[in-house]
Amino acid sequence: MAGHGAFGAVSPDCHDQHRRRLPGDTAHALHVPEVLSRHKGGIIITIGIASAAYVSAAVLFILSLGGLSGQESAKRAVWYGMAGMALAVIATVFGPQALGSQVLGSEGGKSASTWLIVLVMIAGGALLGTIVARRVQMTEMPQLVAALHSFVGLAAVFIGFSAHLEAARIAVMDETARATLEGFAGTLAHKTPVELAIMKVEVFLGVFIGAVTFTGSVIAFGKLAGKVDGKAKKLPGGHVLNAGAVLLSFTLLIVYSNGGAAWALIVMTLLAFFVGYHLIMGIGGADMPVVVSMLNSYSGWAAAAIGFTLGNDLLIVTGALVGSSGAILSYIMCKAMNRSFVSVILGGFGTTTGPAMEIIGEQIAIDADGVAAALNEADSVVIVPGYGMAVAQAQAAVSELTRKLRAAGKTVRFAIHPVAGRLPGHMNVLLAEAKVPYDIVLEMDEINDDFPATDVAIVIGSNDIVNPAAQEDPNSPIAGMPVLEVWKAKQVFVSKRGQGTGYSGIENPLFFKDNTRMFYGDAKTSITALLNQI
Repeated sequence: MAGHGAFGAVSPDCHDQHRRRLPGDTAHALHVPEVLSRHKGGIIITIGIASAAYVSAAVLFILSLGGLSGQESAKRAVWYGMAGMALAVIATVFGPQALGSQVLGSEGGKSASTWLIVLVMIAGGALLGTIVARRVQMTEMPQLVAALHSFVGLAAVFIGFSAHLEAARIAVMDETARATLEGFAGTLAHKTPVELAIMKVEVFLGVFIGAVTFTGSVIAFGKLAGKVDGKAKKLPGGHVLNAGAVLLSFTLLIVYSNGGAAWALIVMTLLAFFVGYHLIMGIGGADMPVVVSMLNSYSGWAAAAIGFTLGNDLLIVTGALVGSSGAILSYIMCKAMNRSFVSVILGGFGTTTGPAMEIIGEQIAIDADGVAAALNEADSVVIVPGYGMAVAQAQAAVSELTRKLRAAGKTVRFAIHPVAGRLPGHMNVLLAEAKVPYDIVLEMDEINDDFPATDVAIVIGSNDIVNPAAQEDPNSPIAGMPVLEVWKAKQVFVSKRGQGTGYSGIENPLFFKDNTRMFYGDAKTSITALLNQI
């Protein structure tokens, strides 16, 4: 049979003996011969047990995603996810596919050095994860999530190149040597030409998506952590450069599929690194919630592509879950911003059709005494948290203010905009950490109609999500974007550092309205100053 580049050739006899199993075959699971579940020392984990563990882990991951939809079930969802991941790791480390010829000792099981490497890697990862979890503040969750996405992307790149190198190694073996291979190497050695062609596409796509995810997530981390300028920046002809890199990568896919040349894979990886970097650099900080969920989706599809390469069913299922959920979340948030997903990814807000509406009036400042007096007289209060609250780490002070107001018999609720903060659910996470009762935290659609009957609305570090220009100015870049209608409350107090316009650079008419007063200063300091007067 003719050779196939780095992926080598197979003989019909070998394929008949070690064909890729189809659903219904007794040795279907993990696509490896059933004998791999045994060695001289006894059974580690049989194929049936490994398959059951993978199915159970997948179910736990689904339950985890479902539980994260509500604050009340979020803790339980985290435990589901932890249990699913532990089950997946155990089934993978001790499963039959891990007992291939590359890790077999003289007795038919894993050698001591292999076990040592596995245990060191697991222990090292667990230790690093524990240290990070203890050190990272809840306000730093967006950048942590972005960093974790980068790890997934980089892992996909490494695994893709590893699969390519393994295929190249097997390609130079003779038939006798190939026949002795087991595990992943054995699967590669006994693939048909059609399966090899499919695997090349899987490797290529996995590396491409992983590389885009890696550099994109690194830039997102930098923007969220303040280490990279949060404003949108592109090279001249930015969209053309991105499109050209993608088209060239597609051409390299054809080259790689026909010959399996390593240079095509390497060049594509470099192009994908550039696309990820340039794509996220061109998106402003105000769109970071969509970017984070988009990168989450990318990391899922990268994992799914690598799952196909490795023949790992759980990786495919989990990657598809993460990829689809991230895509759906991105769509929901884009809808909440009245913008298309493409417009967000291409960067910047929508184009204007004319001059912006002229703003009449001036910003009137107020001190803590004035705000406290209004709160003491109010019966109903709505608090609108934003990114400024996260930056100032003011959630604990806000929670204490809420407790005092409720103890005084006042109705206090929180209004959450879908894209508030820099992470999907960012404000919900911070309020939950501060032990704000779940039942008073409401979404925009649940509370927007109640503002006319609200005595006091307090805006903490929010700008665009409470901008009336979205409704009143058809020429505004955010025209049509659903916003929290806080200006309809009897009194509005806006807590913000200064008179800036925020990430979008759009002036907010709310700050100039007759019923609005500006409560300048650090959010945590400002809210703390109110506590002794309530």
